[in-house]
Amino acid sequence: MALALDTPVGALQGIGPARADALRGAGIQSLGDLVRKHTPFRYEDRTCFSSVAGLREGRQVVIRVEIVSVSAVRTRVRRFRILELLVRDDSASMIVKFFNQPYLEKVLQRGQQVVMFGEPRRDSYSAGLVMQNPEFEIQDGDGEDSIHTGRIVPVYRRLGAFHPRTLRTTLYGVLQELGEAEQLPEVLPPEVVRRYDFPSRMEALRRIHFPEPRPGEASADLMERLERRDTRYHQRLIFEEFFRFQLGLLVTRSRRRLQPKQRTVRVDRRVREAVKSILPFHPTGAQKRVLGEIVRDLTSSCVMTRLLQGDVGSGKTIVALQAQVVVMENGYQTALMAPTEILAEQHCRAFARRLADTPYRIAFLTGAVKGKARREALEAIRSGEARVVVGTHAIFQKGVEFQNLGLVVIDEQHRFGVLQRSRLMKKGERPDTLVMTATPIPRTLALTLYGDLDLSLIDEMPPGRQPIRTILKSGANREEVYRLVRRQLAAGRQAYLVYPLIEESEKVDLQAAVEAAEHLRTEVFAEFEVGLLHGRLPSEEKDALMRRFSNGEVQVLVATTVVEVGIDVPNATIMVVEHADRFGLSQLHQLRGRIGRGEHRSYCILMFGRRVSPEARERLEVMRRSSDGFEIAEKDLELRGPGEFLGTRQSGLPGFLFANFVRDRKLLDAARLEAEQYLARLEAEGTATPARLTRLLQRWRREFFLSEVG
Repeated sequence: MALALDTPVGALQGIGPARADALRGAGIQSLGDLVRKHTPFRYEDRTCFSSVAGLREGRQVVIRVEIVSVSAVRTRVRRFRILELLVRDDSASMIVKFFNQPYLEKVLQRGQQVVMFGEPRRDSYSAGLVMQNPEFEIQDGDGEDSIHTGRIVPVYRRLGAFHPRTLRTTLYGVLQELGEAEQLPEVLPPEVVRRYDFPSRMEALRRIHFPEPRPGEASADLMERLERRDTRYHQRLIFEEFFRFQLGLLVTRSRRRLQPKQRTVRVDRRVREAVKSILPFHPTGAQKRVLGEIVRDLTSSCVMTRLLQGDVGSGKTIVALQAQVVVMENGYQTALMAPTEILAEQHCRAFARRLADTPYRIAFLTGAVKGKARREALEAIRSGEARVVVGTHAIFQKGVEFQNLGLVVIDEQHRFGVLQRSRLMKKGERPDTLVMTATPIPRTLALTLYGDLDLSLIDEMPPGRQPIRTILKSGANREEVYRLVRRQLAAGRQAYLVYPLIEESEKVDLQAAVEAAEHLRTEVFAEFEVGLLHGRLPSEEKDALMRRFSNGEVQVLVATTVVEVGIDVPNATIMVVEHADRFGLSQLHQLRGRIGRGEHRSYCILMFGRRVSPEARERLEVMRRSSDGFEIAEKDLELRGPGEFLGTRQSGLPGFLFANFVRDRKLLDAARLEAEQYLARLEAEGTATPARLTRLLQRWRREFFLSEVG
């Protein structure tokens, strides 16, 4: 039967039920899935032939030789055989060995011309260099295209029971048999294809699998372009992914604006006075601007979905609370969801302080709230008595019912999975949503990940904040570091000493922090009060310890990374981060943001061990020379890539097959512009009908579901 893109993979010759099941388990149902989803992860240049006499040990080479003799060697190990060939070219001869592949005795015969690819080595049983288990192709002189040698060869990741060589052969056969007549449906507008002179989708896929140099192009130049993924075939598929993703985000925003919300929010003198009454300080110009953007959304007829970005200490939380007061003054409930219990507790205490003179009751809800306290909180939320609900992911769980939820605030949004966010958003009648992050996200990435959200940025720090001096010190300078800490403590200041808590070694790391706290308490800072804070402490103990630290009763807080966000103690002026080379840049920046919040000069000391990788050293140097969160985020993104930067599973980072946010930013910007113009044209023509937008959105959700945050 003729092959087509929708042909099931099980219909391919040589693919039995086991292999077909393995392919389906990897999400590959059809031949179209196979050629689109399993593309090469690297390439090898097998175009340059070496002579046998010129071979060097340890270098992969391609040789063209004649088989002089073939012999099967039995070994003492049962059922283990060696096929040994003597091969030669015009310069010399050598031994080639294949281990435990008896079927090759019928394939490789004396007198054949063979091209082989492998790495010559020495072994204990042969004189001279030996090539073991090379890839090979028998040259039969019929002009058939080479698959495994004599060309730039695609290298695939193993897929189920497929050996990479078998997979290469299978894909080559599929692409040949599909032929020019079989075309993937075009998804880019025709004018975009013409403007950028893109090849067809099918041609792009064919040349990504089996690239060919342009006329007059050296294979080394093509290899360089392949490694950078900037062949015209890669560029076409990268652009397509970005275009489709951006179009989905734009359609989501467009549909949202076509669906009016069912509640009315107004701002009059009474509301303005209520907002002013909770302010602890005069707001910055950036805070005023951002609050204005949020209030315009709240009072509009469309549901708000807005991302609020701001560096550590820029005052995002007070802006969010002002927005909540606006909504509560209009008779609606609000909710704030934080990623950890300790941060939720910090928010709850801060809200209680700011709202002490208002009639708004606060309900606190986390997984640790049990029994009577939980029943009372749930009833207060259900009846509407609780106007503010603060908690963790427990807020969106079954059994939590709001009377009239009007605004959802999600703090440190990248720490929540997409489904967690969407569940909370569904707790009310499409409530307005404000998601906040203190992890600076470069604008290009923010527009890509959150293009269906409106962006607000607090780009101004409150006045009077002192710059933080960052110092790098090795473990050998520990006593010097402790002397600096002691001087700060003697001057009446407070200190953080932070220990890493890495998931893979959490028990060991936690024990190290416990032992360090005891050592510091009894030997290093015996004259000061030392406390230990970590995530496994009961909530009551954490709450009591943080209250004592905030009040100045505890001078040294030894902590794991639970202090990364949410803790605000202006009198803390020094932080020592142990094993700082184990942290990412964004995490170090978050930690450093716990100090420098008062009028006194602050110091952040990053400690590292004897053996520091070049990458870790580069991260530490970035921290030493820069305090700009967005500059640090750009570097972090460059060093770790978008997946690690945001945590793919939690952030909802789309799983692009070809595109990369860092490498392909120019194409990303171009694709976003083209998507905007395309949707604007549909709307101007009147063809952006609800039905058509729904179809576009359904297809987008199937491909990029985890990216939807609105």
